[in-house]
Amino acid sequence: MTHATTPRRSLLGFLLLMILVGINLRPALSSLAPVLARIQQDTGLSPTSIGALTTLPVVCLGLFAPLAPWLAKRVGAERALSLALMLLALALALRAFDAVWLLFLGTLLVGGAIGIAGSLLPALVKRELPEGADLMTGVYTMALCLGGALGAGLSIPLADMLGGWRLALGSWTLVAIVALIGWRWRMPHPWPDHSTTAAPPPKARLLTSPLAWQVTLLMGAMSSLAYIVFGWLPVLLQLRGLGEQEAGWLLAMSVMFQLVSALAAPWLARLGRDQRPALLLMLSANGAGMMLLLLGPLEYRWPGVVLLGLGQGGCFSMALTLVVLRSGDSRLAGKLSGMAQGIGYCLAALGPLGVGILLDRGASLPQVCLLLGAILALAVTFTLFAGRNRRLEFDESGVLMTRRHR
Repeated sequence: MTHATTPRRSLLGFLLLMILVGINLRPALSSLAPVLARIQQDTGLSPTSIGALTTLPVVCLGLFAPLAPWLAKRVGAERALSLALMLLALALALRAFDAVWLLFLGTLLVGGAIGIAGSLLPALVKRELPEGADLMTGVYTMALCLGGALGAGLSIPLADMLGGWRLALGSWTLVAIVALIGWRWRMPHPWPDHSTTAAPPPKARLLTSPLAWQVTLLMGAMSSLAYIVFGWLPVLLQLRGLGEQEAGWLLAMSVMFQLVSALAAPWLARLGRDQRPALLLMLSANGAGMMLLLLGPLEYRWPGVVLLGLGQGGCFSMALTLVVLRSGDSRLAGKLSGMAQGIGYCLAALGPLGVGILLDRGASLPQVCLLLGAILALAVTFTLFAGRNRRLEFDESGVLMTRRHR
């Protein structure tokens, strides 16, 4: 990315735009789970097909995320983000139509658009705010959590008010259009300068870097837990006897509590060079909240919601923060973001798919929790490596190195 750093007077404008865009990157996912029972009733889809519907966008997050650096190099990061927002608006509109195949196509494109936009934003933050990129990543994650909470909490009320789940899902198109207009209006869209005769930058061969894989696998494990919650928590709570509206609001309140830890986690990470204590704290809260909600007494569901929200918000914020902290410059941040979210989200999709298969075969909630516990254990393992004080940099000869960050 060849764009110069944003002048200080426009930093506030950039942050507001980043928040506006971030709010759009979760409602498309979180608004689906509360109405899954209605979708199944209206369309006659099998539990496995419903599971595929929740898994499809997560797979596409991974498949499309590596396109972000490629697009940014050819049309500029700002214009690439505009294209992603246009695709998101189109995809959300498709889900408002009656045809089931359009529901699946729209959901597929939703994942693709979010995968591209989500990979572009960490690199943009690193470029515009190099000294405070980790803290600003927390602000961006807070915006994601707010969007997720709105999607989960308003899904059932919108479906009741608009006369069906299709219009409820499609209504988020308007929010995406507002973000697109704001981004195009207030953010410069320079074309990248390919005319320079300077030596090309060194190639970042991240696939050969153990640190890049450690961050990627941690992103995958944490995201798997997050998308199981986004895709299946209301359904799992309804299996415990709760109504669909209460189940949707419990998911929404869980995501609202993510706002707190999304902002706090980067500050915790700054207390030392080693991020493992903060990551393990967030993973512990995540696991405790899930077990309370799914296995504990129903009167403890609100403490479970609080713990789950704090844990998941902190985990996702820390995962994105690690992309910034483990990168020596904005170009490496963009590459690492594409790898971590590309491969990580493809792996993460196995979690929601696994839950769907288990439920289709009549699995009990304790059996579902065994799967959750296994994913949590993997996340803890990868934390012990990715959380160490290391950073990817180029040495004087342009070779990618992993160094201890001073």
